[in-house]
Amino acid sequence: MKKTILTMGLAAVLGGSSCSDVLDLNPGDRFSPATVWSSTTTVDNYVLGLYSIIGTNVEIYGSGAPKLSDAFSDILKCSDWDQYGTSFNKSLFQESAFNSTSAGAFECWASHYDRIRRENEFLRDAPSYKSKFGEEWINTRIAEVRFCRAYAYFLLCRVYGGVILRTEVDGPEKNDKARSSEEDCWDFIITELQELAPMLPMGKKGTADDWDNSNYGRVTQQSAYGLLSRVALYAQRWDVAVDAARKVAECGADLDWSGYANVFDGDIQNNKEILLAVDFAKDVITHRYDMYMRPSGDGTTLNCTLYSIYSPTSELVDSYEMADGTEFSWEKYGNAPYENREPRFYATILYNGASWMDRTIESYVGGLDGYKDYEDAGATTTTVTGYYLRKYLKDGDTSWITRYSDQTWILIRYAEVLLNKAEALAELDWNKNSAEALQALNDVRRRVGLPARQTASKEEFMEYLRHERMVELAGEGFRYWDLRRWRLAVDVINGSNVHGVKITKNADNTFSYEQVDADAGNKRIFYERYYRFAIPEDERSKNPLCTNNDGWV
Repeated sequence: MKKTILTMGLAAVLGGSSCSDVLDLNPGDRFSPATVWSSTTTVDNYVLGLYSIIGTNVEIYGSGAPKLSDAFSDILKCSDWDQYGTSFNKSLFQESAFNSTSAGAFECWASHYDRIRRENEFLRDAPSYKSKFGEEWINTRIAEVRFCRAYAYFLLCRVYGGVILRTEVDGPEKNDKARSSEEDCWDFIITELQELAPMLPMGKKGTADDWDNSNYGRVTQQSAYGLLSRVALYAQRWDVAVDAARKVAECGADLDWSGYANVFDGDIQNNKEILLAVDFAKDVITHRYDMYMRPSGDGTTLNCTLYSIYSPTSELVDSYEMADGTEFSWEKYGNAPYENREPRFYATILYNGASWMDRTIESYVGGLDGYKDYEDAGATTTTVTGYYLRKYLKDGDTSWITRYSDQTWILIRYAEVLLNKAEALAELDWNKNSAEALQALNDVRRRVGLPARQTASKEEFMEYLRHERMVELAGEGFRYWDLRRWRLAVDVINGSNVHGVKITKNADNTFSYEQVDADAGNKRIFYERYYRFAIPEDERSKNPLCTNNDGWV
């Protein structure tokens, strides 16, 4: 099967098979309209180049350490201080990490508005070419570009709240423009997704209602409605989220009932659960996930360099239930803490004693995979919590040593949509929707063989929902943003620290487990003003109508 990789400045990957399939597009303002609109091929190449807003913002993209946003939360610990260009611990421990002039690690204003400008240029010109290329063909490309623009605004709004809505090509005379309210921004994104979704293929795998194989990776109705279900939660438009989730199902999406691990290790292209993903290609466009994520013992056994800077925390690991659905506790299960846990635990966590790469993980003090106490300097290059993240790693694979990593990053999948639906139903009207909300939640649990939840109160249900999102979506970039969206980040992050387990091997080959502070005594910082980060000073100096967010002097 032949697929195409397209790049625009930075790589936005839609699939690939060989270096000859790579089309490297320079920034769009270096192309004349005559070049872009000369044929269906050049138009398509330009449109797919605009997908860079998606490809370059996945958390594993780039030639350095992956930027896993879960490490800003309570479920993933980064052991690097500044050696590999990450900023997690500085952002969590230093008040100076965020200030009135910049969103720090989350700064994205200029880059996203640059893409929005190019998207607006395309949307301005495209309608005049309907007679040349056909109305349906152009309308589909317009929908794709509107999706990319909506995604750019989503990324902006979750960082800054209300932003400047530039929906056309603004000239110098329109430079000065005030920020729209946050509500108006979410409404704009919602309306865009509602309008563009029907213009796209449905995304039903293996049917005429999907893109053909040569166009694998392009957005579909499933993608648009899936993103809409997510955006609507931020906007607290519960009815919109519910409707969008139902439409995703109508478009043919479903859970992968063959097993949770198969979602990440199986045939992603034909998986009904995967609604939008960014594919990478060995020897063409790659990333460094294995180099920074694999357990340090792999470096010894495979004779390669590993940095191993991310560690799941006890806050996450201890949240996975037992296989029968009972809660885990060290008091009850501490003699064999990693036996008889639910399937998502084994698909997500590498723990002491786990079978891996034809060996056994040794994450105890002095073991092959080691353990070190976290320090505010350099990087430990081994776990600081006693655990490694298993998700997205491929057991038995060694090709990444010489050819780097090419795992596909999943942006939207149906399990998230079901959890979006469950939350929205509960918030919309718990008394009316409790049965349907529980059904959506329990479908996610049923896939991993866990018993159904039963509850009589909305408050208890929301606790279950938050737990399910944490363990189901761990390592996929949701936790930090969920805590912000729920306005729980101050409670969960501020003034706290995360934990790990320090494992000691005894003389009789048994193990002792000690719960330890994985933040070296540092207290984490998340102030109320962090829910909306500062607008860049550069934008405010050029645009006097653009004001800063409250709390940033």
